[in-house]
Amino acid sequence: MNRDRFRLWSLAVLPLLLGGVACTQSPDAQVGTLALEANGEDFIRQGFTTKDGWQIEFDHVYTNVQDVVAYQAAPSFNPETDVDITAETKALLTDSASLDLAEGDENAEPILVGQVETPAGRYNALSWKLVSETEPSLRLIGTASRDGETIPFEIAMNPSLEFFCGDFVGDERKGILDPGETAAVETTFHFDHLFGDIDTPEDDILNRGALGFDPFAALAEDGVVNLTPEDLETTLTKSEKLQLADIYKGLGHVGEGHCRAEEI
Repeated sequence: MNRDRFRLWSLAVLPLLLGGVACTQSPDAQVGTLALEANGEDFIRQGFTTKDGWQIEFDHVYTNVQDVVAYQAAPSFNPETDVDITAETKALLTDSASLDLAEGDENAEPILVGQVETPAGRYNALSWKLVSETEPSLRLIGTASRDGETIPFEIAMNPSLEFFCGDFVGDERKGILDPGETAAVETTFHFDHLFGDIDTPEDDILNRGALGFDPFAALAEDGVVNLTPEDLETTLTKSEKLQLADIYKGLGHVGEGHCRAEEI
């Protein structure tokens, strides 16, 4: 094989050998490093007060994400109106990752999940699954305090969802990868959708949709909340279970950008 033919073969095969890239771009495409970050935001790292007045502090927030794929979508993907993400270039960032979103101190940066070499360009769409085959896909561990009472809690939940998201929305743009450089995309989790936020107006759609902590506190035994997914299924009211199912679909974001969630 002559030198030019070997060069073309190497550029075409290298992404497959890396195991992280699936694309149809030209083998001459310039590459960079695309990083995947996971972010539970300040609600997880610093704690917050729920809509019903409980001060929440998290010790651990365990989750599992699978099949995280970033896309150079053309046209741009709008999760509120579009069905499919259309892209000639996409990158598999991880097939499975177990995370603790509360890792680090209150000022910790988003968690670096992994990174791959992939063609440069603008990665303006993201999909991933929130699912686990061996244990609950979400496990929240911490304390809730109100009016001098403190309740330790461990709440396990098991939503099985796939999120389809558009461009990252935030103070800084993400996903713009220049040749030879590093850029990041982010899976963002909004746990204020579960508990609500006392700093948000009571009639805001966020608080109207959130459960608060009272329904969980009501299930405490000997001053401790310890709930499995099965416990939630058998002890929450029908209305609360329907509300929780909607909350799960609102957990996944890209920064402040919205995602469409489908049950798996």
